[in-house]
Amino acid sequence: MKRKFPNTRLRRLRTNSPIRNLIRESTLSQNDLIQPIFLIEGNNKSQKIKSMPEITRMSIDLAVKEIRILKKLGLQGVALFPCIQNKFKDKTGSESFNPNGLMQRAIEKIKSTVKDIAIISDVALDPYTTHGQDGILGKNGEILNDETVEVLVKQALSHANCGVDIIAPSDMMDGRIKSIRKELEKNKFADTKILSYSAKYSSNYYGPFRDAVGSVKNLGKSNKDTYQMDYANSKDSMHEVEMDINEGADIVMVKPGMPYLDIVSKISEKYHVPIFIYQVSGEYAMIKAAAKNNWLDEKKVVIESLQCMKRSGANAIITYYAKDVLKWMK
Repeated sequence: MKRKFPNTRLRRLRTNSPIRNLIRESTLSQNDLIQPIFLIEGNNKSQKIKSMPEITRMSIDLAVKEIRILKKLGLQGVALFPCIQNKFKDKTGSESFNPNGLMQRAIEKIKSTVKDIAIISDVALDPYTTHGQDGILGKNGEILNDETVEVLVKQALSHANCGVDIIAPSDMMDGRIKSIRKELEKNKFADTKILSYSAKYSSNYYGPFRDAVGSVKNLGKSNKDTYQMDYANSKDSMHEVEMDINEGADIVMVKPGMPYLDIVSKISEKYHVPIFIYQVSGEYAMIKAAAKNNWLDEKKVVIESLQCMKRSGANAIITYYAKDVLKWMK
């Protein structure tokens, strides 16, 4: 339909705030946000993360207190990530499925003390391996896919046994969703949801996160290019998503966030599945650094960034800014 000036004046619908609000296509609310929580051993213990200002690693007791605060602010979910002591790390990540491990105890404690909040648990081996990779290494340093999946299944089942709501495999091994789903069904965890990191790119934005979970030194100069996706590609993401949905994923993840909104949009248009997006540590650190230097208005830039993620088709956003945004909304 052709519309000509002056019959069509697009600025009419931008005249004032109430009109703009009434015709807004997408909205950002407290129901869209998930706060990452980094866990450490100990009691009443917290550690600052140098590369992530205002984000800390917390012992389980402090994490529970923080999650209670977040719940009162209206948060719907938290994503748990462990920082494992070096003495518990080995080549195969065996600590990942320890029934009395840090993650397992945290899930049980949070589930028993904080009601009506979704707990998402990370399933991957990099926090638990001495080499910092998400998979088991072969003799030539290659990542062994099927052997890694066997460990991931044990890890996922250990989280399900503790009552986790959503299991989130972030490793990018082939076939792990099918194997995890099969084991969950076998053990009568039919209602345990799987959030698959389907489109996880081998990105340079992950540095601060690897520092937070204590894998950056172990990884060294190695990379994860053989299993995480090439950031030059988009067709791969569609293939990954389709496979994961067919294998039993309930929700799919795109990671990182802002630079990959085209991927979110393509998935949203093609598949009828909830999409989560991760505003990663590098994105957070860049905004923090710019705001500290008064180069950007932190609040406005954060809200704009998250709103753009919603516009692209994301149902929910994992962001280190969740707590701040909830306060701003209040």
